[in-house]
Amino acid sequence: MKLQRKNMLRASALGALVVSGALVLTACGSDDNTKTADGTAKPSAAAGDVKCDDAKGKLLASGSSAQKNAIDLWIKNYMAACSGVEVNYKSSSSGEGIVAFNQGTVGFAGSDSALKPEQVEESKKICTGGQGIDLPMVGGPIALGFNVAGVDKLNLDAATIANIFNDKIKKWDDEAIKKLNPGVTLPSTAIQAFHRSEDSGTTENLGKYLKAAAPDAWTYDAAKKWPAPGGQGASGSSGVASQVKAVDGAIGYFELSYATSQNIKTVDVNTGAAAPVKATGENASKAIAAAKISGTGSDLALKLDYTTKAEGAYPIVLVTYEVVCDKGNKAETLPTVKSFLNYTASDAGQKILLENGYAPIPAEINAKVREIIGSLS
Repeated sequence: MKLQRKNMLRASALGALVVSGALVLTACGSDDNTKTADGTAKPSAAAGDVKCDDAKGKLLASGSSAQKNAIDLWIKNYMAACSGVEVNYKSSSSGEGIVAFNQGTVGFAGSDSALKPEQVEESKKICTGGQGIDLPMVGGPIALGFNVAGVDKLNLDAATIANIFNDKIKKWDDEAIKKLNPGVTLPSTAIQAFHRSEDSGTTENLGKYLKAAAPDAWTYDAAKKWPAPGGQGASGSSGVASQVKAVDGAIGYFELSYATSQNIKTVDVNTGAAAPVKATGENASKAIAAAKISGTGSDLALKLDYTTKAEGAYPIVLVTYEVVCDKGNKAETLPTVKSFLNYTASDAGQKILLENGYAPIPAEINAKVREIIGSLS
């Protein structure tokens, strides 16, 4: 079948992408073998495949914190290969990244949501003769991390997740949770739900999932700003993960590598498939496989299927885009933007990311990304 063939191609490509990096590489939790003793990411053999071309000077970028743990690997390798080049990525939020891009203070931005029409229109002031476009670079699951004493495994469905985060389910031994977890002893501990305090593409993607999969329970439109009552805010994916790690009864959402690096247990999602689905890069890839390009021209924004019931497909996913000008990029940073993004989109670069909790971008879409990067001017 055509879909099976695509899955085989995608699996062989191991195509998870990421972008941009920090001068100071301090990934959340460094207890895996991708880090050196000082907590920085190890350069990989893939660093030798970087093509520096005419890259030079300093490149500033900012935005999505969801891709931050993967960014460390990209930057370490890229800067090791390209002497005299600095890439400085400020991990903040998708909203802040797009604002910085449209103010002209960064060469590109990371965003977990595609540009909205009004943001594209605003970008035309910065992209002389062109506009901002979305290049999908990183796929991954949005993990629901939990910390409930005595509970090692937890299944939830969309409606129950919605009612936890909209403050309607308040105790861990609520009947709705018990029904999904037969045989599990659930305490009467109060639920402490944590969400992002700033505008966040991760929040928007969680909202898209809840709105699509549980419309009766989640009546809010998907937005970067947290819409529901109750809960507690924390800054960035790292802030939410830290709160979940520290507080008994806590639940929150963040990119999977934050859960992996801090040994935070994650929810298995009941999608209606034969078995609840774990949050893994491979399972997120199965959901992203159904993505379609919804953007036009050079814009490669994707439409995701949040209601998939495919076996093993984890439905709460996001794609992080690198936002660049298709035309009108600053002459002093354009060579470095193209060189760096060409590395993130390369096969060699992609291979180091799957093991870090990220999900492959489909190979056929990645091929288009490379083509667009080559055409940037």
